[in-house]
Amino acid sequence: MKRIVVLVSGDGSNLQALIDSCQQGRVNATLSAVFSNKASAYGLERAQGAGIPAHALDPKAYADRVAFDAALMEEIDAYQPDLVVLAGYMRILSPDFVDRYAGRMLNIHPSLLPKYPGLHTHQKAIDNKDAEHGTSVHFVTQELDGGPVILQAKVPVFEEDTAEDLNERVQTQEHNIYPLVVSWFVDGRLVLRDGQPILDGKTLPAEGHAAD
Repeated sequence: MKRIVVLVSGDGSNLQALIDSCQQGRVNATLSAVFSNKASAYGLERAQGAGIPAHALDPKAYADRVAFDAALMEEIDAYQPDLVVLAGYMRILSPDFVDRYAGRMLNIHPSLLPKYPGLHTHQKAIDNKDAEHGTSVHFVTQELDGGPVILQAKVPVFEEDTAEDLNERVQTQEHNIYPLVVSWFVDGRLVLRDGQPILDGKTLPAEGHAAD
């Protein structure tokens, strides 16, 4: 069975969706460990509650980002993961880290990439009076939130929406599509080849395999 390591920085709601999906047999893999850059992250409690080894590394204990990532890679590699999943991990990754897990590291971002990389995506969608918003699962590359998109899900934006309203609507979709993409990967249906995401032998378009 394939092994997955998850990185979190906060609440870990997408981690919980993965835990549930593994327990229910919808993802045929083992969650081997969860790591966080914050000891207070609730995601670590979710992991412990599910019997998953949970670890926190304090970035302040290391000289710089490269040193921190080197220590984190050593800890991750002890679990020999087939896949590394970023689930609300809020640190920018060093080039060495990205290279180490190239082609086997996924991220989920709360926008319809390439729209709105970075932070505050929900407010940006509201401020720009977008009719729709959403979330994207993508392979991680050196470009921040710029890796090849695998799957997107869209949600409507209503005139009276707040950022909190949109966040709730988007997260509902995230909890559906992230475990789905993870299952594609661990089942061997999804690969990254020559910088292109391939699903069931077919190259995905720039917007990924769109799911409304």
